[in-house]
Amino acid sequence: MSYRIKEIVYTLQGEGANSGKAVVLCRFEGCNLNCSFCDTDYQGIDGPGGGEFASAAELAQAAWKRWIGEIGHPRVLCTGGEPLLQLDEQLTAALHLKGFEILLETNGTIELPDGIDWVCVSPKEGRETVVKKGNELKLAFPQRNVDPRRYLPLDFDHFYLQPISGIDLSSNTRRAVEYCLDNPRWALSLQIHKFIGIP
Repeated sequence: MSYRIKEIVYTLQGEGANSGKAVVLCRFEGCNLNCSFCDTDYQGIDGPGGGEFASAAELAQAAWKRWIGEIGHPRVLCTGGEPLLQLDEQLTAALHLKGFEILLETNGTIELPDGIDWVCVSPKEGRETVVKKGNELKLAFPQRNVDPRRYLPLDFDHFYLQPISGIDLSSNTRRAVEYCLDNPRWALSLQIHKFIGIP
């Protein structure tokens, strides 16, 4: 199987429980949803380090070339779009062979392959979440007709509200802060990469 990748960059994780940690960000092209509030360019393969990779080994090697941190703690963040349209067990095995810890950000509508070390699910309005267990659930907030309480019975270690960016960011942030104060099982996740100007 070949893999179409928008970009591969060495950066800091910008949101959620791993915020601030060094990662190789591997952004997969394409998504199975079309969210009105999406703030990510995942179309095409023209970003830094992007392209079409003929094999899992080739993509794992491309990711490894981008890692410049300590050899003992490499992390790769598989994101999109929706990475599970392409991410498979051959690729998780190849990334593990390079020594990577595999972090995943998914909308949760596609079953997980084996070999993911950290699972972050970001559910979207009107879509059934089939991934019901993981490390963190990060809900873009607010979404129409989405009550955060519906996700609390799921088996996640952390629950985050992340204000939707754009022209309503200030208002969305205030609403998220108020919700977290009133419902302390939720914590606030901010997109620090946007504040400090990194990918």
